[in-house]
Amino acid sequence: MTDIDDEAGPDVPEGEARCGIAALVGRPNVGKSTLLNALLGQKVSIVSPRPQTTRTRIHGVLTRPGMQIIFADLPGIHSKQPKAINRYMNRMALSSLADSDVNLFVIEALRWTDEDERALGELRQAGRPIVLVINKVDRAKPKERLLPFIDEIVRKADFAEVVPLSALKRNNIERLPDVIARYLPESPQLYPPDQLTDVSERFMAAEIVREKLTRRLQEEVPYGLVVEIEGMGEAEDEPGKLVIQAVIWVERTGQKAIVIGKGGELLKEVGRAARLELRHHFGKPVHLELWVKVREGWTDDESALRSFGFET
Repeated sequence: MTDIDDEAGPDVPEGEARCGIAALVGRPNVGKSTLLNALLGQKVSIVSPRPQTTRTRIHGVLTRPGMQIIFADLPGIHSKQPKAINRYMNRMALSSLADSDVNLFVIEALRWTDEDERALGELRQAGRPIVLVINKVDRAKPKERLLPFIDEIVRKADFAEVVPLSALKRNNIERLPDVIARYLPESPQLYPPDQLTDVSERFMAAEIVREKLTRRLQEEVPYGLVVEIEGMGEAEDEPGKLVIQAVIWVERTGQKAIVIGKGGELLKEVGRAARLELRHHFGKPVHLELWVKVREGWTDDESALRSFGFET
């Protein structure tokens, strides 16, 4: 693999503590959340093969000697905005670009689309240093096309650094924090050294359930559901066990039947998978209760989005 970033960028002077925000930016499904989880060594952002799995800004915190990087995992920037939720995700992503200290432009090896072009245009306007992160290099075939592809892309903008890697295989990710730190300001740490994210436990529980649903449902259904935690606390009759009560909201009656499945089997399967991960995440037994309810057209309803916690 070519270490393109070796000669670029200012060195980080020894003894200087650096802390700042690095935004993960790109079109949907290029592996931004997978990269964040790999960098932190723990899952803080859900992933699935479906585009637009990430719907809101999620912060992950990486602390190392002399540096603290606050990663902002953003929704994918996309051209089509047919509904209020799509417009919300774009606003969330674009408004975060100017707030960061450095932007990581994540693209897929050997693939360039109009949405990549649009995201790059937004990054140029933000005026922050741009680190080009070329993900999924392990899937690049034929391999001899990779360097010409990189040469073509680097001509499109004045990139501060170029880092090819594979988030899934964890290839070459270990040098990315040092690259990022070159562009962070001198600053004391903003989070305790052992804190990995600022998302709440309720939010994480809802996201884990949504991930299991997204991985098991038909093409159109995942975009029309949201998970809301109605109750979460220790079981009264069994100390040490966590009870989570979650509502899966869909936007059409037909989707409710799909989510439940024949004889309730799909919902049971989702519940089993989610319960296992929730137990691992919280480190204790979990009793998970799931309900499915309908809120017609919620993805195109600003008031519904606000009620589900989206900051419209």
